[in-house]
Amino acid sequence: MPHRSTNHLRPTARPATPPAGTDDPWQRWSRAWTRQAAKLTGRTDVTVTVAPGAGGGAPACSWPDLGRIEVDAAYIGDPNIADPRRAAHKQTVPTGYGLLVHEAAHTTHSRWRPPPGTPPVVVAAADLLEESRAEGRHRQRRRGDRRWLRHTITTLLDHADTPVDDPWHAGKLAGLLLARADARVINQRDTRGAKAAVVAVIGPDKLRALREVWKAAHQVDDTDATAMVELGAQWCHILCIDPDQQPDTPAPDDGAFAGRLAAAIIGYLAATAGLTPGQYIQQQIEARHGAPASWTPRDPTGDEQAAARTLAARLAAARVQHPEPATKPAPIPPGRLRTRAAITIDAQRAAGAIPTATPWQQRTTLPPPKPDLHLGILVDTSGSMHDYMAPLSSAGWILAHAGRRNHATVALIAFAEKATLVLPPRRWPTQVPQMHAFGGTTAFCDAVKLADTLLDLRNQRTLRLLAVVSDGDLPDLEPAQRLISTLHHDGCPVLWLRPDGPGHTFTDTTTVTITDPVQAIEHIAAAAVAALHTT
Repeated sequence: MPHRSTNHLRPTARPATPPAGTDDPWQRWSRAWTRQAAKLTGRTDVTVTVAPGAGGGAPACSWPDLGRIEVDAAYIGDPNIADPRRAAHKQTVPTGYGLLVHEAAHTTHSRWRPPPGTPPVVVAAADLLEESRAEGRHRQRRRGDRRWLRHTITTLLDHADTPVDDPWHAGKLAGLLLARADARVINQRDTRGAKAAVVAVIGPDKLRALREVWKAAHQVDDTDATAMVELGAQWCHILCIDPDQQPDTPAPDDGAFAGRLAAAIIGYLAATAGLTPGQYIQQQIEARHGAPASWTPRDPTGDEQAAARTLAARLAAARVQHPEPATKPAPIPPGRLRTRAAITIDAQRAAGAIPTATPWQQRTTLPPPKPDLHLGILVDTSGSMHDYMAPLSSAGWILAHAGRRNHATVALIAFAEKATLVLPPRRWPTQVPQMHAFGGTTAFCDAVKLADTLLDLRNQRTLRLLAVVSDGDLPDLEPAQRLISTLHHDGCPVLWLRPDGPGHTFTDTTTVTITDPVQAIEHIAAAAVAALHTT
């Protein structure tokens, strides 16, 4: 996806945003922020429009040549949340006001335009440099606005900005965070994780060269297009991109998983929000991959509950085969006394605490330790899979509840036009979510990456299995095959259940043709049991 903060400088054509009506509750925000923009920019010709959906897909945007700024009202919320005519309203809507400040910086300082014929990749690099340059210039004029710019950065950044670990996206991360630190918009200590990730991808020498470029950009005049374009070209050459041979902006490889660059952005955004990276990811998944409201759940039937119990027994039996001699801690004899634990239990008693130490070690017959099973189920919900929706909705609920008592983590993900998290891992719903078939299959790669995020499918220290129910008729066969092959080489088996009929067969999978939707449940269950048997 295009980066939101470099996709908001608009051409000089007049925007087509309709004027607000007299009864529009956001009109007073537009009037108040128009007056505020005059102070932020030093220009008297700037107008601000605050409205739902303003910004043309970005949180905010600006037309510096026209003196026009738009801010999406979604980043304010309720129009009655504060009085925009009072200075204190900034504290109530720091993100929305930060967007206004950010666009004001562009309206004042982004006055250069690339000459016609400039390669798009050079323009993209120059626009990336412009982000920190404009914000740094604004901070020099109005030092108190730095706090609002910091609020804005967390809104403009997205971990999808660096979906793969390649030189172009490493440079992008450097321009988005490290350059802003040198512009003194954010603190250097906040960018340590990003710096380590960039160095891991392109090395320290190239990072030092990129830093010289953005430091030079920070000194360029607001109207010097020639200098900015030259610096953009230097940026490309440092990253081994020849604009003459590769004029377009490098597109991320959909067949590659996210890596250190995305993790660095997640770490920065999570720390800024006072969250752990796991909590931040969970918030993003809930916001982006929620199930449609039309997928209303229902109560499980008696047959489904019985099937969950039967499968749970099969998984339990697979875990306890071949008992072997082993040792286990015990609170009482007989056994071998462990001195450290004995001292610990005496200290606990002396402190008046409930003893929890187990000072004795007994030898007994125990089943060998089994790793937890991470099972991902991807279901094609395109129109051709209509007959499979009800059985697979039931299958997800059965597998999740069967794995609950057997150290198995199950996630059910549907994919059509987007990836939908139907059953999150480590949650056991009391009702069965009902999937419905619609749309195409464009989100398969997103579904695989979501499953990897939720279940850590590439972690070779865990027992993993990915089951896909689809005819394989995907528009992105090559990227899908690369993702599947990556999982296969990392030790994650991929079971592909394909309905009888036309479709595509992927390599590095165990492909099974099924004629009855109910067969899919048994095949997935059998594969889970077999995975435990073989460990």
